[in-house]
Amino acid sequence: MSVVFTCLDADTLGGVQQVTHTLAQGLAERGHEVHVVGLHRAASPFQYVDRPRYHRHVISRASMESQGRRERGRADERVKELFREIKPGYAVMTSPSVVTRLAGLLPAAFRRIGQYHGSYDHARGCWHLGSIRRHYPGLDQAVFLSEDDAWLFSEHALLPNAWTLPNPLATWPAEMSALDSPRVLGVGRLEGVKRFDRLISAFARSGAPPPWELHLIGDGVELERLREHAARECVGDRVVFRGVVSAARMPDEYRNASILGLTSEHEGLPIVLLEAGAHGVPSVAFDVSGGVRATGPVLVPPGDVEAFGAVLAGLMDSAEERRRLGADARARAEAFSLDPVLDRWESLFTHIER
Repeated sequence: MSVVFTCLDADTLGGVQQVTHTLAQGLAERGHEVHVVGLHRAASPFQYVDRPRYHRHVISRASMESQGRRERGRADERVKELFREIKPGYAVMTSPSVVTRLAGLLPAAFRRIGQYHGSYDHARGCWHLGSIRRHYPGLDQAVFLSEDDAWLFSEHALLPNAWTLPNPLATWPAEMSALDSPRVLGVGRLEGVKRFDRLISAFARSGAPPPWELHLIGDGVELERLREHAARECVGDRVVFRGVVSAARMPDEYRNASILGLTSEHEGLPIVLLEAGAHGVPSVAFDVSGGVRATGPVLVPPGDVEAFGAVLAGLMDSAEERRRLGADARARAEAFSLDPVLDRWESLFTHIER
């Protein structure tokens, strides 16, 4: 049977897209017929897989913001036509928006799986929880990133079909960081929700002595504001904005780091924590979800910049503690390597067929 992953857009630089392409390639390499569908074009497409063994489709060349009613109607017809051409299987809808848009368009021959890449706490703070309550109970399976979140959705959204499937690592690195480079790493889109201003402030509060630096990998609308914030925090000369780094070069970035910091307002199960852990790099993160807790970083109360800075200071000061936590992180990350996660997806398919 086929497996079709559908995103609002499938090629933007982001966690949902990275996970989608990783799963698609992994399942295709196991012999499944796999498709990745973007309902809209990506403004700046990012190449996640050099030689994809799955099929890729873009339904509408119009962006989400510019699509009018007539264009949306034509796009819906193209979705129906595409699914008629694909042999029956599993339709994996990667967000509440996709479930709302797609569930009524799918042929009856497709089993419908709705993912949610956020946490329960994030969902209840916005429209997501209401949408999940309305649309996910009627699906064949509702999939969440951690046992904690699956349980919370089951209890509070009355979902009878909740299932847990974590995000996977695309590869398992053979080399680890030596943890001797004076570098703290932050990775992600430079957008408000990632709150890199808090990471910059925590780095400043840590009293990090030279030559320690904070390297931020990613691009986005917050770039200039973050530069100004670093200058106000008197660390402008030691916060390095690296821009977008290709997936092929990211292992070098982890090997050249000694600590990873994550200060997002909300997260599901962040791939950056898994990638850092796989390279033996300890992480510090705000305790914002079951998915974050599952990856095993040093946890700090959400928004507590002073506490975050204190943890960074302790890790900068102790190579021994960095090595201890880095070894723990690598051991924990192994459960998220690709093959075990693909096994769990295939178990889900078997469960649905029963």
